Order: sequence, then C-alpha cells, then structure tokens
Amino acid sequence: MADALLGPAEIRELAARLGVTPTKKLGQNFLHDPNTIRRIVAAAGLRPDDVALEVGPGLGSLTLGLVTAVAHVHAVEIDPRLAEALPSTVTSANLTVHRADAMRVRAAEFEPAPTMLVANLPYNVAVPVVLTLLAELPTLRGGLVMVQKEVADRLTAGPGSKVYGVPSVKLAWYADARPAGKVPPAVFWPMPNVDSGLVAFTRHTPPAGIDRSAVFAVVDAAFAQRRKTLRAALAGWAGGADRAEKALLAAGISPQARGESLTVEQFTAIAAGAALSGVGGKLSASGSQPEEMDS
Repeated sequence: MADALLGPAEIRELAARLGVTPTKKLGQNFLHDPNTIRRIVAAAGLRPDDVALEVGPGLGSLTLGLVTAVAHVHAVEIDPRLAEALPSTVTSANLTVHRADAMRVRAAEFEPAPTMLVANLPYNVAVPVVLTLLAELPTLRGGLVMVQKEVADRLTAGPGSKVYGVPSVKLAWYADARPAGKVPPAVFWPMPNVDSGLVAFTRHTPPAGIDRSAVFAVVDAAFAQRRKTLRAALAGWAGGADRAEKALLAAGISPQARGESLTVEQFTAIAAGAALSGVGGKLSASGSQPEEMDS
C-alpha cells in the first residue's frame, strides 16, 4: 500500500482488518479519494526540504501523499490502534508516528522540527489544535488544514464579516490565512453531513509590544458579548465601563465600536494601552470561552 494512495475499497478493507469503526468522539472521517489527497498536497505549497506535521492521520490516506512530497512527516495520532498500524500502511523511512494528543505535544518531541502543518483535522477540535500548534511550534512557517466549511469561513474571515470572531483574530495573530477551496462530503468515509473547507496560512511576525495572552484576553472579552459596544463588552475585563472607555480612547478606537470591526493590530493596541495605564484583567475564574472558540 505504500506505493499507492488509498481509495474507498482499500480504506474499508484496511479498517475491517484493523477492527476500526470510525467514531464521532474522535471526529474520524477517513479520506478515500486520491484526487482530493493530491489536491491537498499540491495546495499546501510544500518544499522538498519541508518537515510536515500531520494531525489525525487515521488510516494513512493523506500520509501516503505527504511522504513523497517532503523530507520528513510527523504523524500525531491519538487512537492507539491507528497509530500502531500506520507504519505498516506507510512503509517510509521518513515517517515518525507519535501516539499522542495534538493538544498536548511539545516542540522537543519532534526531530526534525516541523515546518508545515498539513492535516485533515477532526471537526470537534480543529480551532484549538491549530492555535495550540502555532503557539507551541515556532518552526512552523505555515500550513494547510481541512476543517468544517463553517469553521474555515470563520478562520479566514476579516473584520466586518458576520462570521469574524475569536478564531479569526487569534489565527491572524500568528498568520495570514486564506480559503483554499471546498471539499465535498462524498470523499470521506463515513460521509459527514456538511462540506469541508481548506484553509491555507503563512506565519508572520506577531504584533509587537504586548504579550499574546493579554491581547487574547481582550479578544475573548470583546466577542463574549459581540452585540454590545466595546465600552460595554470590555467592562468586565477593564474593571468598569469607564475604564474600558479610557483604554479604548487611548488606543484610538471608538467606545461605540464593536469587536467584529477591529483588526488584530487594534486589539493589540487596546491591550498595550491598558497595560500602560493599569487597566485590564484576565478572563473570569470560570474559564468560560465565547461561542466562537467552538470548532
């Protein structure tokens, strides 16, 4: 199987041999269309010297496409049966399989260091996985991920869009993102009831002058009550509406504006100005997250 991409018959035969039934809990929808795999590998903009990081390789469909395109592939798989079986399906010397949770991996675990994230991500954890890996792996220069189409729209939305929110701003902190195409349900087993979307991103230098966690606290507060003006939405974060207004004016932003109209640079300016004037705080002890963090 190492010399050819997997089609529908091979996927089902392999799953049956391993006793694997796709589970919704792990977000398992296995790719079985060679043309889609070739399309993903081509759209990722990979270089021969790249080190690809794949999250959720499953039965190895995309992995087979990646190992011939890059110098090395790190495949992170949480399902122990799939992790154990992958080297038998993808018999390549440039593959390292990590039986791990992608939300808990650390940079020191990968040698050589990953340079590109290319993955068909489980729908239920797509946003936190992308943001966590960009934070943990500074060697990533970019990537291409397949996610639920609705999530792809959120990740690539700009200020003023109805779907612009927490994922949009936080990804923009790390990278320039763009939509890279739609993927129909028919190329998966089992077939999801929604379309998928490809998101391509290229890392850039993040805004300077303030810690990321301080900026993300402002973003979370602004979108937790996205229908309110920033003066009202940031009141809890700032310690009062008047203090929120002070921070906004210092950043050159109207207190009557809403979070959906601000760029990541403007959120950074709010956090930076607040830090200088002693305004601002952290998320509540409950740790609750706004709806837009859901993947």
